[in-house]
Order: sequence, then C-alpha cells, then structure tokens
Amino acid sequence: MVDARAEGCDWPTPRRIATLSVHTSPLEQPGTGDAGGMNVYIVEVSKRLAAAGVEVEIFTRATASGLPPVVEMHPGVHVRHVTAGPFEGLSKEELPSQLCAFTNGVLRAEAAHPPGHYDLIHSHYWMSGQVGWLARERWGVPHVHTAHTLAKVKNRFIAAGDRPEPKARVIGEEQVIAESDRLVANTRFEAQDLVTCYDAEPTRLSVVQPGVDLDRFRPRGTQTADRRRLGLPEQGHIVAFVGRIQPLKGPDVLLRALAEQPLRDADLTVVICGGPSGSGLDRPTSLIDLAASLGVSHKVRFLPPQTGEALAALYRAADLVAVPSYNESFGLVAVEAQACGTPVVAAAVGGLVTAVTDGISGALVDGHRPGDWARVLSDLLHEPARRLRLSVGAVRHASNFSWDRTAAGLLRVYREAMAEHRALIACRLTGSLSW
Repeated sequence: MVDARAEGCDWPTPRRIATLSVHTSPLEQPGTGDAGGMNVYIVEVSKRLAAAGVEVEIFTRATASGLPPVVEMHPGVHVRHVTAGPFEGLSKEELPSQLCAFTNGVLRAEAAHPPGHYDLIHSHYWMSGQVGWLARERWGVPHVHTAHTLAKVKNRFIAAGDRPEPKARVIGEEQVIAESDRLVANTRFEAQDLVTCYDAEPTRLSVVQPGVDLDRFRPRGTQTADRRRLGLPEQGHIVAFVGRIQPLKGPDVLLRALAEQPLRDADLTVVICGGPSGSGLDRPTSLIDLAASLGVSHKVRFLPPQTGEALAALYRAADLVAVPSYNESFGLVAVEAQACGTPVVAAAVGGLVTAVTDGISGALVDGHRPGDWARVLSDLLHEPARRLRLSVGAVRHASNFSWDRTAAGLLRVYREAMAEHRALIACRLTGSLSW
C-alpha cells in the first residue's frame, strides 16, 4: 500500500484531487466503446490514492439520464456525472463541442464548496486537459496531465482503413501540453514523443509507468480448467487477442496471419475478445466478414469483453497473447497476460517495447506483415520448451509493474507540482516575481 505520509513528508500532500475523464467513465466496461486501458488506470490508481488518504473525485460526462449525480466507486473515490450534451448518440469526435458545458459543470461542483476544496487537478486525455487548463486558472491549483495517446504519433503510425486524428485535436494537445504544470508519460518513449513532437519542456515531464493487479493476474490452476470455464477448445493451441475492435489495435493482422501457410494447417484457435470501438464502430462485423473471406471462420472464436477472473482465465487459457497494435502508449493487456504466465507476441511500437521484453517475456515483431506474424507465432507454438522459458520470464517481468508503484510515482509528481506552485505564489506575494 502507498503511504502518503511516509513518502516526501517534508512536501505537501494533496488532501483531495479532481480527476478529469471527459469522454469515458471509469464505471464503464473496458474493451468496448471508448473504454480501455485508461479506464483501468484511473480506477486502480484512484483506489490506491484513496487508501493512502487522498480523496479522489472523478468528473466524467453523463451518458444516460438516469445516472445519479455522484456514485461512490470505492471508499474515498467518487464519480461525478456531468451533464454535457445529449446523453446518447454523441461520438468522441463530437465531444469537443461540449467542453464548455462540461467545464461549467466542473466549476459549479467546486463552487458549492469552500475555497480550496481541491488541491490539484489530474486530467486524462486531451479533452480533459482542456477542461483542466481552465479549472486550474479558476481554482489556482496545479494541473497535472496524462495524454495516454498522442494525435501526432497515432497519425504517424496510422493503420490501413483508419481515420487520421483531426487537426483540432492536434491543436488542443499542443495547448494542454504547453499550459500544464506537470506532464506524466507512461514510458520514456512517450516522454520522448512529447518533447520531439510537441516541444514539451523536459523539466516538467515525469515518467510513471502504469501497473497491473498482481493479485488478480497471476498463474493459477490449469490451462484445461480455464478453457473449460470459457467454453474454449481443450485441445490444440489458442492465441488470444484482447482489446477494442478497431484498426489501431490491429486484430485484422492476427486473422490475416491465421490464413498464412505456417498457421493455416495448424491445430489452432484464435480468440478475439472485445467490442467495436472508434472507427471500428463503422463496421462492427468487419472481423467476422474478414475471417469468412479468408476462409478461417472455423478457427476463430469471438468473445465479448471479459472482466475480473474471467479475463485472467482467458489469458491463462491461451498459449500466446497477440498485441498487433499500430501504436500503444503502454500496452496494459500485454502486462496483464504476462503476469498470468502467458508469453506475448507484440508489435515493436511505442510502449509495447517497454511492456514486453523481447526474447525474455515474449517476442516483438517489426511491422504488421501477416507473413511475419504467422512465422513468429508458428515458431513459438511448435517450441513448447521455449514457451515455458518465456512464461517464467513473463511472470518475472510483469512483477516489475504494480499499481502501488504507479500511485506512489504519481504522489511524488503531485507533491512536486504543489511545492512548486506554492513557491511560485510565495515569490509573487513577496514581490520576487512579477505577475
């Protein structure tokens, strides 16, 4: 457990923070719609901050009329539903038009309390950063921002059939990155992108790696039992994909690899676990249609998003987990799978280079050519001794990531931001700096 009193005791510790997550709620199921790793991140970090004595209030947009204004997600963690725009049928691309209404709801919530109710703002994703930028000016507190994904990077590695991120998002990110007191990057590679692509000031950058729930995601039981629980074939090999169904995540790469000769004749089932998201909503049956056109439908199983122990069971049921994304700021699925003892085959992009250690906990593949993926997967499936070595390495590698460590890292960033903010105010009050 993170102890807010033990670390950095000479520095201020926030009593209460406002966490902003405009476009997706931490109460939503990851793996479909706009819910994914960021949702898991906010939930897990918030619970650990609360355990350390820091109250967390998460502001998110209300997506249904019947939602209560405030929900206690966990002791010390509350989710506030802010009315901004129509409850349903509003895409993420349309949300920027509702940022003014959302900001109004955030400011009203604070205004109902005595001044100084929040000690710090932590925004997630660029739209939340826009709201945080304005709230920071109004409340006079430091603003910490985590981008999670970056438009310029996504556009540089865009998947075939995907839509480029709009110019409005690029400009919005540039503004937030320039105005935030502190920027939190998930990996050193993301930190480099912030500097080289957005001219972020390195002294305002901190790298805090996401974690994994090592109590839930761990080796246990038998593979046969996990397969039986999920209704999957008990014999033969299984390669699993877990995530939102959208071009960015590259699930089509796995299906196309399945149609290549090294895998076509193998006793193999590919499990696709997730729901349509982003531009994938345009064609929710695209993967089903693709499998049929490739002649591999009989070797593909589709599962809805899984939670809790069922998700851990899916990771353990697989011989390999494939993460063929075109870009990832971290790659939470990869670390969860490795924590369960399942080696990961991932694209050598972004944060996946940190999440997977090539040759130790899994394999990294350069590019997205189906033939290359088929060869790497086939080689591993036919080498059980090598998979066993990677399984041991996977558990060891995943043990380096924990949400306690993530929360402790964020607390350090919060304290630094608050100390610098107070020092700046003191200098201004004494006339050492001009307004």
